[in-house]
Formats: sequence, C-alpha cells, structure tokens
Amino acid sequence: MDIRLKRAYETAARSDGPRVLVDRIWPRGVAKADADIAHWLKGLAPSTELRKWFGHDPDKWAEFQKRYLKELNSDDASDDVQALKQLLEEKERITLVYAAKDTEHNNAVALRDFVLKDRL
Repeated sequence: MDIRLKRAYETAARSDGPRVLVDRIWPRGVAKADADIAHWLKGLAPSTELRKWFGHDPDKWAEFQKRYLKELNSDDASDDVQALKQLLEEKERITLVYAAKDTEHNNAVALRDFVLKDRL
C-alpha cells in the first residue's frame, strides 16, 4: 500500500494514482479542472471546531491526532472511511490531497499514519 501526500497547489502527476481530497472545503484558488481530484471525502476532514482549535500549532500535534482519530471512528465519518478502505483495497497507490501550508502537521499526515498503522 502506497499512500502519498500532496498539497492541492502542487501539480498532479500520473504517478499519483487516484487523488483524494481530504479537506472539508475546496482549496482557495485551485480550479476543479486543474486539481484532478478523483474523490472528495469531506467526512475524512477534521471537524471545523477541531481544525480551528489546532490551528496547525505543532505543540498541539499529539493531542490533535488523538482527537482527529476519535472523529474518524465516529458515525459521522463512517461512510467516507468505508470509501477510503474500498479505494485502498482496489488501488496500489493513492494520494491524499490537502491545502494546509504545514506539510508535517496536518490531517492528511495523521490520516496516512493511521492507515499505515493498520487501524483503518
């Protein structure tokens, strides 16, 4: 299983595999035609409250991951979690697409780590 991460502002590549947007809102300034998004799984994004609380503060990273993974295990996210599971079974490689400037502390990183630890 190969899960790549890429900012929405980076150019799509054929090697990306299916590109899955994991943000609740569409990235500003990115045309839908240019983004080459195969799936937009809004339910995999952290809640607005959690996202605002976190504010991409590296000091809150560990707590953010705990709270975010709790949200992923809720009924609200279950349909999109199932869709991601299905996609991972069907495809050798996928790319999780996100808009955050911080490439090390964002929901796509936490989601990939969660999946690779075989918790999904």
